[in-house]
Amino acid sequence: MAGRSPVFADEEQKHALAELGRSRERGEADRARAVLLTLSGWTSPAIAVAFGVREDTVRLWRSAFMAGGVEALRTRVPPGPVPSKAERALAVAEELLAAPVADRPNWTLPRLAGEIEKRAGLRISRSRLSVVLRQRGLSAGGGRATRCRGGRTPTRWTAPVCAASC
Repeated sequence: MAGRSPVFADEEQKHALAELGRSRERGEADRARAVLLTLSGWTSPAIAVAFGVREDTVRLWRSAFMAGGVEALRTRVPPGPVPSKAERALAVAEELLAAPVADRPNWTLPRLAGEIEKRAGLRISRSRLSVVLRQRGLSAGGGRATRCRGGRTPTRWTAPVCAASC
């Protein structure tokens, strides 16, 4: 179907779309911006190029908006069981990692997983424990959960620097 899109929005919906377009969640922000661009006269091919998606994806976003309004463009939590095992493991890990770094043992992922099994009676793999800790911003070691860029870049040795420090 060529021509103008049948999408229509009142002022309240346009305001809600603009607000959603500033969301931290990129997917819902892109969907809202695409609908706003549609309302201003952009075509599906132009919007698809602007967002790096396929034309039919833009059409799906439009039809979702026409069927369910702004709420249909929001990101939803996927269905499924609550990660209770991870939450119980995190509760134990947070307790263990709450002590100041100077006063606690050096926790490695295997030691931390073993202590969680001992205290809570549940087994969690090192890889899953690492993912769960990183999502919470925690680290088994003394540092931050993610390394900073400066930590990965080696310092280049130069004679004047070495001479000044020797």
